[in-house]
Amino acid sequence: MTAGDQATASRVVQIKPSVRIALLGGFDLIVNDVPVTAPVGSRRLLAFVALNHRTPVPRSLIAGSLWPKVPEHCAYTNLRAALCRLRGLGTRALDITATDVRLAPDVTVDVHDARMLAQHLLDPCVPAMALGLSTATVDQLSADLLPGWYDEWALLEADHWRQLRLHALEALTETFIDATEYAGAVVAAQAAVQADPLRESSQASLIRAYLAEGNPSEAVHHFERYVRRLRDELGLCPTQRLHQLVARVRWAGDGDAALRRRSRW
Repeated sequence: MTAGDQATASRVVQIKPSVRIALLGGFDLIVNDVPVTAPVGSRRLLAFVALNHRTPVPRSLIAGSLWPKVPEHCAYTNLRAALCRLRGLGTRALDITATDVRLAPDVTVDVHDARMLAQHLLDPCVPAMALGLSTATVDQLSADLLPGWYDEWALLEADHWRQLRLHALEALTETFIDATEYAGAVVAAQAAVQADPLRESSQASLIRAYLAEGNPSEAVHHFERYVRRLRDELGLCPTQRLHQLVARVRWAGDGDAALRRRSRW
């Protein structure tokens, strides 16, 4: 290769755009750090393919999933139109063949990284030190997948992600507690509670975090708020396991109150 050829190749590498698809907190197609607007049908197509990671997705599956209520030939027409409207930089996000569509190998997707983080947090064989955990880690696990999208496939994927991230946030809380990083533990548990206020395991994580950092009053007050909300919204009571988390603190408080009363006598 001549010097001129090398210079040309270098310029080609430099101008090759970086493409990122964001699905957490809403859809975004970002090329060279600049958001790119795409038609609704094309956004749905990109999101559907991106959720399948690097797996080739048959055109028949895409058409049937994205346009389930129209005749098959109309669904294929819609798919061809969505692909056509992605012209330019948008098409660089996909590898398109006559039979299937897949994500291009150099495209990044935020939910892929978040899923990997969550899976590592839940894997007992992965040491926490290797993950470089901080309170910023919570941000990767705090956003819903495609909020406001009501396609059946999107709702299913959103629920899968929600369950995974809740388990991961609870595991992250325990990791922070073990490392005596109590502020991080509270932040992680609060993110889990915010995602599902009626989920008892997340409430238990937050109560444990409050107790670990030496704030029993916060733990008791939070427990009492949860008891009222669970009763008012579902007509249920917390399990005995959750009661036991705060029982010792409440007994100690009752004993201190009794001592104060006796001292006044």
